[in-house]
Order: sequence, then structure tokens, then C-alpha cells
Amino acid sequence: MESSLSTWPWDFLGRFKYLLYGPFIAKWFYSRSQEENNMKEATWCLHILIICLLRCTMHSVWNTFSNMLFLTRNRRIIKEGVDFKQVDNEWDWDNFILLQAMIGALGFYMLQDKINIPLWDFRGFLAIIILHITISEPLYYFLHKRFHGNYLFKNYHSLHHSSPVPQPFTAGHATLFEHIILCGIIGIPILGCCLLGYGSLTMIYGYVLIFDMLRCLGHCNFEFISHQLFEAIPFLKYLIYTPTYHSLHHTEKETNYCLFMPIFDVLGDTLNPKSWEMHTKLSIESGKNGRVPDFVFLAHVVDMTSAMHAPFLFRSFASTPFCTRLFLLPFLPLVFVFMFVMWAYSKVFLATFYNLRGRLHQTWVVPRFGFQYFLPFAADGINNQIEQAILRADKLGVKVISLAALNKNEALNGGGTLFVNKHPNLKVRVVHGNTLTAAVILKEIPQNVSEVFLTGATSKLGRVIALYLCRRQVRVLMLTMSTERFQKIQKEAPVEYQKYLVQVTKYEAAKNCKTWIVGKWITPREQSYAPKGTHFHQFVVPPILAFRRDCTYGDLAAMRLPEDVQGVSTCEYTMERGVVHACHAGGVVHSLEGWTYHEVGAIDVNRIDLVWDAAMKHGLKPVSFLKKTD
Repeated sequence: MESSLSTWPWDFLGRFKYLLYGPFIAKWFYSRSQEENNMKEATWCLHILIICLLRCTMHSVWNTFSNMLFLTRNRRIIKEGVDFKQVDNEWDWDNFILLQAMIGALGFYMLQDKINIPLWDFRGFLAIIILHITISEPLYYFLHKRFHGNYLFKNYHSLHHSSPVPQPFTAGHATLFEHIILCGIIGIPILGCCLLGYGSLTMIYGYVLIFDMLRCLGHCNFEFISHQLFEAIPFLKYLIYTPTYHSLHHTEKETNYCLFMPIFDVLGDTLNPKSWEMHTKLSIESGKNGRVPDFVFLAHVVDMTSAMHAPFLFRSFASTPFCTRLFLLPFLPLVFVFMFVMWAYSKVFLATFYNLRGRLHQTWVVPRFGFQYFLPFAADGINNQIEQAILRADKLGVKVISLAALNKNEALNGGGTLFVNKHPNLKVRVVHGNTLTAAVILKEIPQNVSEVFLTGATSKLGRVIALYLCRRQVRVLMLTMSTERFQKIQKEAPVEYQKYLVQVTKYEAAKNCKTWIVGKWITPREQSYAPKGTHFHQFVVPPILAFRRDCTYGDLAAMRLPEDVQGVSTCEYTMERGVVHACHAGGVVHSLEGWTYHEVGAIDVNRIDLVWDAAMKHGLKPVSFLKKTD
């Protein structure tokens, strides 16, 4: 049974909880249309809404900064990654902002005739500092320590400590009871100043936002305050805590209880003796490279809207499969500007990481958008970015680097062959992952299928799919206008199986074939030639439109990471949670197996079963996305 005041009264509303801000908006509009004496109420409702917006922005900006791993990776305090469970637990981190908005409105209506709040009063800043130090800090310390008692911790405070990796959003992740108490902690100095006649709008805005800023600082999980500051001014370490200081409270719960000022832990004899030693160590080591990843997946930006799927921008958005969100569309002009900035100045950067069986796996991103890969004048610059990433991985000691879809484009660099030939002494293994991609597609085709229709038949993947299926004595209708290319592939097949490869030049040739493998984008009109009940397997980017209601459609080749993977909190583009593109999974298998060859250029049909068996052995699971458009 849940304890009293442990849950939020509007939990049942879900996302509709934001409608509770509606009365503030309605009151503001209504009061503006009434007599002059109602303008005070209208103005106060507007200020509450603005403060709430600024507080949400404050936490989001801190979250963005702390999760920009290309800036913070060597300054992280707790090295593990955030997982989906923590993201979901902290989904409603902003409940406290809504609660404090309601309490703030209630306080105003109760005291509006007793207090006058001008825009500015310098005395208020002095008064609120004194009230904070003499009341809020010791009161919070006392209550926080009590919350670590058995009953209060089990029923209330354990929720806050259930997040294994502190994040700025963790600061707001607590029970209703705790946040009611925190309302008092933050409200007493504000109310005291106003009752003393020293209150001002500037003081209220400043105190609330600085309070939130310091809460985010303590939970940001990266150390950016230099130890040299405390060496130069030693007494400062008693007046302001650091991210390291508060992270120790999350890992060793019986110490470091203070709100923002460690002096209260010193006075209460609850100071963790490692606090400043650990801070100094982290500060000194922040300039050094951290742990070297075993495997790197080299991705790229797909398009303008998917650029906002980055975990350091909208964590909740990134933790679900990508789709276009209407509320993000107004940000597109800003993304457009950043695209040009990235084009001009940015280098490959670290985006996400996870751990698998003691191995560190990272995703690096080439700062280029999908359409740029098809601009002839941009090719050299993109290849240079990819090459520098490979050389950097080689220098660091990375074992395997796998190339995402467009980074291994055949026309761009021959599926990675360009870099391997140019740098024959590479220690890092360059992998395009297409062998596992082909295996995933092929293993989805039922054993009883005797005929398939293949578009994109002479592409890298189309070629190997045709060669593999003909060995299974499956008749492959290869759609291509080039007889020369078809015959070249046909000659690669064993003589006794060459008869199973058939060149066709029109979609009408597949009107009786219910298994289509699509490697080249096809229009709804071209799909119309497929008979009822056809299943469309595909390896085309972007996926084809699910036009036929009487057919089924597979999605891009993908695999679910093993169950023992740790620290995954981001969906890879449109993939479900814990699922990655097959080319990513191919690099993972290459790394786990310790294979020492480069997987670039043409796909070896003889290795398809070998790579598939290795993936199964290591716990990767194929994912078939069958969608009926009904």
C-alpha cells in the first residue's frame, strides 16, 4: 500500500496534467479585460507562468549540457550510463514546478492585500541571503537527515535515490510529501522578505532560479568546478557544494546532507571525508582522456527533424522511436542554422554510449545531414570526416569501428574500402556490417518460399541476397536493366545454381510472386503489381510507403541488443528500445568475436551463416517489424 502523500494527485492525467496551468492563463486573459483593479491578479498569474517556463528551461539546459558527452565525458563522476528505467521513472520530473505554481498562487491570494512587491529593492537581496543561510539551510539539513531514517526513507525519500546516475532531472524526482516540504524551504525566505517589506519581483525571480540552478548543479554528474578555486580561496568549499560533493551523497547515503552549503555537514559531523579529495582528483584528471571504447558505431544525422532526437536535447523524445513531433517544427529554422555551423566547424563527436559485458561501446556522429551525402562537392569533406574518425579510433586503441548507412555508401568510399587501402596498417578493424544486415533479411524469408522478386538487385546487398538464395534453390527474379551487371552476378553463383537467377526488367514480372525484397524505393503504383498477401522485405532508405492494405511490410533490418546490455537510454532513429540497425549489430558481433579482418567492400556470401551464428551465440536477437496497414 502506498504511503500518504507519496504520489501526485494528477498522475492519472498523464500528459494532460499541463492543462492545470490553464486557469493561470485564463485568469490572466480574463483580468486584462476587466477593471484596472484586477490587473494585479493578471500580472501575478503571468509572472507565475513565466517563472514556471524559466524553471523548466533551466533544468532542460542543464540536462543538455550534462549530456553533451563530447564536452563532459572526461568529467563524469559516476561513469555508468542512464538506462530506460531511469528515464521512465523521472518522466514527470517537473511535477514540483506545477505544485509550487499552485502554492505560489494560493499564497498571493491570501496575502495580496498585506504585501507590496515592486520591481526592485536591493534590501531584499540582503534579506533573502540571510534568511536562506539562517533558516532554509539548517532546516533542510535537519529534515534531509531525518528523511534518511528507516521509515521516511523507505516510504518517501528512496524514490529520489532510486536513480542510479544523478541527472539534472533527478533533482525534481521525488514524492509529493518531499516537495511540499521543499516548498517551505524555498518559500520561507521569499515570504519573509515580502512580509518585512523588502520583497521585489527581481528578488523572487532571482532566488527561485538560483535555487534551481544549484539543485541542477548538484545532480549534473560532471565536475566542472576547478579544485584551484578552493586552493585559492579555501573557505569557499564550506559555502558552496560541488557536483562531486552531492554525488557522494547518492552513492554513500549517510553523508553530505546539506542543501548547498557544506558548512552544515561540518557542524553536524556528516561530512564525507572523501569529498574534497575526490573533487581534486576528478578536477585534475578532467584534462586526460577517459576509458578507451572497445567498439565505435560511426553514425550520421538523418534529417532536420531527427537532429532533435539527440539525447542531449530532448531526453524523453530520444528515449522513444523517432517520429516527427509537431511541437518541434518551430525549432527547424534554428536547426537549419546549426547545420551550417556544423558544416563549417564541427568534427565527429561522441553522442551516446553503453556497456556490454565489460566492454565500452560508443556512438560517434559525423556532423553531416543525409542530403549532404548526395552533394558531389561535399563528398571529399565527408570522407575526410570519416577518415579522421577512423584514425582517431586507431590512435586511441579502439578495436572495431562500424560505419552507418551513408558513411559506407558505395559511391562515396566503396563501403569503407577507400580508408583500408589508404591506411594498410590500421589496427582498428573497419566494418560496414552489411554481412549481418544481409543475414537478417535472409533469415526472415520462410524456408518454404520458392520464388522472390528482388529490386536493387545489383547493389551490394542485392547481389549477396541473390547469390545466397539461389544456393537455397530459390528462384530470384532480379529487376535490373543492365544485362552486363546481371550476368556478372550470375557467373559468381555455382554453375548448378545459376539457373535460379532470372533477369526481369518490369514490375509486371512479379505479379504472381508474394515475396518481394525491396532494395530500391518503389512507388505505390509499382507496389500495385504485387499480388494480394505479398510481404515486402526491405533494405531501402527511407523505407517504402505502406500503401497496400492487403499486404504486409517489413521494416529495416535490425537486431535487439543482448539482455545484459547496460546504460541504453536512446532509441536508434526509428528502432524500438534496445534495438539497433543490423550494421551496428554487425560491428558489435565483430568486436565480441575478436575478428581481426576488415569487413569492407563486397559481402562474402560464405560468411553470412557464420556471422549469423555468432550473433545468436552472443544473445543478439532478430527483430521482424511486420505491419498490417489496416
